[in-house]
Amino acid sequence: MKYLFYAFALVNLFGLLIMWWDKLRAGRQGARRVPEKTLFLIALCGGSLGCWAGMYLFRHKTQHLTFTVGIPLIIAMQTAVTVYFML
Repeated sequence: MKYLFYAFALVNLFGLLIMWWDKLRAGRQGARRVPEKTLFLIALCGGSLGCWAGMYLFRHKTQHLTFTVGIPLIIAMQTAVTVYFML
């Protein structure tokens, strides 16, 4: 159980850092960006809280409806699945 917590923390830290990285790249002309599909994949793999925190800490992707609705929906789905399996 302890290792599961560490894995969860690590993937969320990665989600936070990748949002920061993409925000940095967004301000540079011609810089290679992280595809939105990749950001959602990281969120689906357990990094949704990190991605959500990164959105608002770095003010990144907050104008995109797919992110402002999609990431919280992923969090809700993951919470529901976790609660279901914990009971």
